[in-house]
Amino acid sequence: MIPIKTDSAWRGTSDCRNCGIRDMVLFADLNEHDFSMIHAPIDDLEIRQGATLYAEGDSAQGVFTLRTGMIKLVRLTPDGRQRIVRVLRQGDVAGLEALGTAHYASEAIALTDISVCRIPLEVMHTLGASSPRLHLKLMQKWQQALKDADDWLADLNFGSARQRVANLILKMRCPADGQTTTLFAREDMGAMLDLKLETVSREISALVRQAAIEPIDRLGRRYLIRDIQQLQTA
Repeated sequence: MIPIKTDSAWRGTSDCRNCGIRDMVLFADLNEHDFSMIHAPIDDLEIRQGATLYAEGDSAQGVFTLRTGMIKLVRLTPDGRQRIVRVLRQGDVAGLEALGTAHYASEAIALTDISVCRIPLEVMHTLGASSPRLHLKLMQKWQQALKDADDWLADLNFGSARQRVANLILKMRCPADGQTTTLFAREDMGAMLDLKLETVSREISALVRQAAIEPIDRLGRRYLIRDIQQLQTA
């Protein structure tokens, strides 16, 4: 994987007060007093597709809030295979486990071009100790992350190949409209679903032929969902 070159990725210091997705991220409930306690800089980074945000087992320096794009969290199985354990989207937090362990539990890789805010651990610990609102938000994010990880494993690693692909299509729906879905490289889908690349391609092609989904870009990454019931009952 391509490591981050921090100098080229850095765009400056984030303006958390005026963040366009502030209501979705960790700092949604902070007030002016809370912001006055942030002394370490929160970096604004733009990272290209394929770059590694951090590696599994790395000593953690901070957590990352995802403003745009998607991140895949990858772990190695005992036999050396890569498994995608979760996909993060806008508003999600990467590396939250580091608050308890000081190390990252997965490798985080930019699935698309992404923009993130890197929040130093010292900032998180200071605010978590002094702001009941942020402490509650952290607990809620932590619980949601555990639930999401369990849901991914339950929905995407059991059932037939058709069921796994259909469930991924549904999980990747755009929250705004619920009718479009964004997929990614077939290799990545295979790693997530524990299926061969050829099997993933065959199942997607079959769903297109059966008019359950319709491609709406030239790369075959974005689809319009035509028959949601067919996907739900695959």
